Amino acid sequence: MASTNDLKNGMVLKLDGGQLWSVVEFQHVKPGKGPAFVRTKLKNVLSGKVVDKTFNAGVKVETATVDRRDMQFSYMDGEYFVFMDMQTYDQLMVDRKQVGDAANFLIEGFTASVAQHEGEVLYVELPAAVELTVQHTEPGVQGDRSTGGSKPATLETGYEIQVPLFITTGEKIKVDTRSGDYLGRVNS
Repeated sequence: MASTNDLKNGMVLKLDGGQLWSVVEFQHVKPGKGPAFVRTKLKNVLSGKVVDKTFNAGVKVETATVDRRDMQFSYMDGEYFVFMDMQTYDQLMVDRKQVGDAANFLIEGFTASVAQHEGEVLYVELPAAVELTVQHTEPGVQGDRSTGGSKPATLETGYEIQVPLFITTGEKIKVDTRSGDYLGRVNS
């Protein structure tokens, strides 16, 4: 249990019958009239839904212990992603549903943050940007600007993104894992 005065960004609260909500942002408000309160923006850990919630100042809220560990992605086993804890070398099988969109950018050897609550995997979080190799893209034709100067490219994970016309097959590029956008070339 914690007081609403102790809230911090990233803290996970157990509300509404055991649902887990992560504090995205909070603000202590002391109006000229009436009691102080805490205005928060909460994100559901499982569904990703974001809501605004207001608490009276000093009210007790139940906190949840979420264990975040950096783990290395080892391989795919059917519909499961197998991660290895780099300290204990234990292997953890994570369902595709919990991996979510991170699956589009995972290759063997990548390190990801795996969040668990009471032994259950909640989600897998990648760094903001990853470096991937372009497996296939059509050659860009000079003067072809009808598509705004971009073309589709298939990454080594099989995911397709839009890249500038000058990118060629085999090049290493930086990709934003949150939006799937091209960020730039990687200088070797």
